Amino acid sequence: MQVESQPLTSLATKQASYQAKVSAYGTLNSALSSFQSAVSNLSKPSVFQSLTATSSDSTIISATAAASATAGTYNIAISQLAQSQSISSVGQASSSDAIGTGASTTVSFQLGTITGTATNGTYSGATFAQDTTQTTGTITIDSTNNSLQGIRDAINTAGVGVTASIVGDGSATPYHLVLNSSKTGVASSLKISSTGDATIANLLNYDPSGTQNFTEISNAQNANLKVNGINITSAANTVTSSLPGVTLNLTKVGSTTVSVTTNSGSVQNGVNSFVQAYNALNATITSLTAYNSSTQKGGLLLGDSTTQSVQNQIRNSLSASVNGLGGGLTTLSQIGVSFQKDGSLSLDSTKLSTALTNNFSDVGGLFASIGKTSDSLTSVAGSTSATKAGTYALNVTQLATQGSLTGDLALPATTTIDPSTTLSVTLNNLNASVAIPAGSYTPAQLATAVQTAINTTSAFSAIGSTVKASINNSGQLILQSTNYGSASNVAIADGTGTGAASLTGTQLTGTAGLDVAGTLNGSQVSGSGQTLTGVVGTNTEGLKILVAGGSVGDRGTVNYSIGYASKLTSLLNGFLGSSGTIASSTDGVNRSLKDLSKQTDDLNSRLIDIEARYRAQFTALDSIISSLNSTSTFLTQQLSALTGSSK
Repeated sequence: MQVESQPLTSLATKQASYQAKVSAYGTLNSALSSFQSAVSNLSKPSVFQSLTATSSDSTIISATAAASATAGTYNIAISQLAQSQSISSVGQASSSDAIGTGASTTVSFQLGTITGTATNGTYSGATFAQDTTQTTGTITIDSTNNSLQGIRDAINTAGVGVTASIVGDGSATPYHLVLNSSKTGVASSLKISSTGDATIANLLNYDPSGTQNFTEISNAQNANLKVNGINITSAANTVTSSLPGVTLNLTKVGSTTVSVTTNSGSVQNGVNSFVQAYNALNATITSLTAYNSSTQKGGLLLGDSTTQSVQNQIRNSLSASVNGLGGGLTTLSQIGVSFQKDGSLSLDSTKLSTALTNNFSDVGGLFASIGKTSDSLTSVAGSTSATKAGTYALNVTQLATQGSLTGDLALPATTTIDPSTTLSVTLNNLNASVAIPAGSYTPAQLATAVQTAINTTSAFSAIGSTVKASINNSGQLILQSTNYGSASNVAIADGTGTGAASLTGTQLTGTAGLDVAGTLNGSQVSGSGQTLTGVVGTNTEGLKILVAGGSVGDRGTVNYSIGYASKLTSLLNGFLGSSGTIASSTDGVNRSLKDLSKQTDDLNSRLIDIEARYRAQFTALDSIISSLNSTSTFLTQQLSALTGSSK
């Protein structure tokens, strides 16, 4: 049976070889995964588009920078911080006792600019101009809430741009209603008017140009600062307009500097990690495919076509040039990354640092898939794996517009909105019922009320659809969607209460917006809103260009590059995963192992039958020998007997 079992030894040797190969594929897969992690970080455009803003004195200013910021150092001096207006009512003996008769009273709030100076908290000869862009509204005070506490709570839940609190001063009439405008800036001063109960009106009415039943505690003011000697005024202490892409958070009066720098440190670390990860992968592949002439033994994957293909494809990808940058950088060697004789990569940190200092954006293009435009009012908004690298001429034949509705009714000095008034509003193809607060409105107040009502309707706010309402020189109401394109539209219809005609006359349906249109390298692209997208089957397939404004005609060029990290990410995705090259090769070896296992089982089954046959033959032979021995003994006895008889 030892002779018969010799094929099992051969099968076991093959199984051990295949199992070792499966293990080797696992080692290769792990090394590729580690390399992929290092590559994936450098494939993100955000890594190369981020900038860092640092203040020399963070107690005065803190700052953040977006990708659109420009590197530089800025001297900033703050002479005044923005603040909101705060006003206080006359004292009341109780915060919970009823005020007035409880008759229904409509209290209207407006925000605007006061021209004039207050003395001891009271204005004289001042004027008030409403800011129609800010949210305003009304509250209703009746027998259910006609106390200081009730008024405070009604204001705080109404969302009218005002916050209320009650402050006690310890006097005989200690309780004061204190109101603060929710926003800072000179245009956020308050004007309050009431219609209904006279006692409520005597408590709450506040007109800086007339009756003032509140005393001003602090006036509304803008922040004043200088950026590199240029005067800047901001309604808020968060300033976003002075330096494009930079947000300044003002904390106190004083002077400091803000430095905006590229995030070169993280890029250097990323490139260094990339080189180290590649060298680790290269060492792993070398170990798996090497041949030791001393021991005359080869690596587990020596001569393996899958491993050789993986190594060649990665090396070829790193050796190729990157096109589409539109600059001077096209190869890794230009930033200090180069191949050595042993197939590993080396990094010249000085050369990389110089490249990052002189050409930071193009270094990003060497690694990530990045697009840039020569026109400041256009930008690359996205791409797909089908987008080809290259330089494309952009021509815009039509700019995107917003849908709008312009009424043909010159609004009267006062428009009265009845209680329980609703309008059926269609905004960007979505229809919803919008409640308009009851009250009497000037044209500017009406525009603000309608804008606020539409923009706070949950059906619209949930998807970010908003309108901007204004009054033109003819006194007509204009409702303009803030979206762009053919899906941007505004229409109103009657609901309940006051009809839509009281707002826009006979014009109830507006004009839809237009989608941007143009070409890339003379090829037509599809337009949606402000975005142009390359069509299927062209080199620009999936490339998205945002056209934020400007004019029609030639708009410069669009450069799009597919960097090394982006290429490698796609390549490595093809090697790894459940359907990748490594998995397929592993599956093939596992199938061979399964086949060897079946052969082993079949052979063991046959050996059992062979052993049984041998044992049967041995038993039969043993039985014959036993019978022959018996016969021999019998014959011996008979012969002995015959011999004795003969004698």
